[in-house]
Amino acid sequence: MAVTTSLKVGEVKIPEDADFRLFKSMCEENDGWKLEVNKAQTMVWTKANELSDFKMVKVRCVFDDIDIATMYDVLHDPQYRKTWDRTMLEGAEICAINPNNDIGYYAIRSPPPLKNRDFVTQRSWLDCGYEKIIFNHSVNHSARPPRKGVIRGTSYLTGYYLVKLEDRKTQLTYVSQSDPKGNLPAWAVNKLTKMFAPKVIGRIYKAAKGYEAWKSKNRPEFKPWANPEQMMSSLPKFNPADVASDEKLAASNESLEEGELEEADFKDEDY
Repeated sequence: MAVTTSLKVGEVKIPEDADFRLFKSMCEENDGWKLEVNKAQTMVWTKANELSDFKMVKVRCVFDDIDIATMYDVLHDPQYRKTWDRTMLEGAEICAINPNNDIGYYAIRSPPPLKNRDFVTQRSWLDCGYEKIIFNHSVNHSARPPRKGVIRGTSYLTGYYLVKLEDRKTQLTYVSQSDPKGNLPAWAVNKLTKMFAPKVIGRIYKAAKGYEAWKSKNRPEFKPWANPEQMMSSLPKFNPADVASDEKLAASNESLEEGELEEADFKDEDY
């Protein structure tokens, strides 16, 4: 069954309370999800959906020595991400919509035989103290048109849900409902998802352990995701004329051949 929200691919819209509640329920409820991995306080589920042949993925992990505020900052901070995200080719904030919404660009390095992917998304967030949500969905912005040789993926609804369990004990849940496009067979993407998702969580945890020391030397006062005046003064303002429709977004996708793919092509150490 598809997850539906008021947020549509290609449309810039400020999320409603119901959208945040729906994303929270996706993170908390496990009905219809298949448990794929359960080890070392990390659980991975998958779920079929009606939007594409690619399964939704959900990863939940409990960190016994990371406070929720630090984890939230790590997930937000674009400068710090450049230091730890080994899959990122390029990341950039394009514009600010309001103090809790922006539009950004993210390009992902894929190991052979896969083509690189990129995404343009509206990112939205909500900080309730003991729980925090960050999620995104794909839009199309004139500042970042499709690039030759890179496949433009689609995020229907992807993000993080953080819950404070104790002072330095945080539960992180990641949910992705997306489509990498191209001519990848569904089995390949679903296999990669199960391999890759737990590794991403591990890298986020390692990044969180080093964040406070890094931030103390890199503009410690600058956290635009938490300070509205910084958010609205540090980025260009959103112009609706720069965002194309869903139809144009779909038409702009370049179909690139990735050759014949076999399971043997996907080696765990590459991810």
